[in-house]
Order: sequence, then C-alpha cells, then structure tokens
Amino acid sequence: MIALPKLAAPARRALASKGIESLSQLCHYTRHEVENWHGIGPNAINILQMELTKHHLAFKEEEPST
Repeated sequence: MIALPKLAAPARRALASKGIESLSQLCHYTRHEVENWHGIGPNAINILQMELTKHHLAFKEEEPST
C-alpha cells in the first residue's frame, strides 16, 4: 500500500470521505471525478498526479462518450 502524499486539510478530508487511504485506491476514480470532489483543488490534483506517476500508477481511464 502506497501512502497518500501530504495534502491540505480539505483535500485530505475529501479523500477520507470516499474511504481513500492509499494511492492504489485512488486509481479506481477518474481524474475528472476526483477534480469534482469538494475540497480537491488544482494544487491537490497536481500533487496526486505527480505521486501516481512516480509510482507508475494512474487515474482510471475516462469512459468514451457515445
């Protein structure tokens, strides 16, 4: 289990409210989903993206719209 990076309190609360305690759990959500959570701002998204990339992980792929 790869721990979440240090984030501001609102972002930590947003992730905790979804039961996310590790980067691998974050991979079950698309970037767009996470961006829309209350408390997740651009800085938190950038930090999460960098940490995911660093550990060869990624947000879930977006479903193509039909």
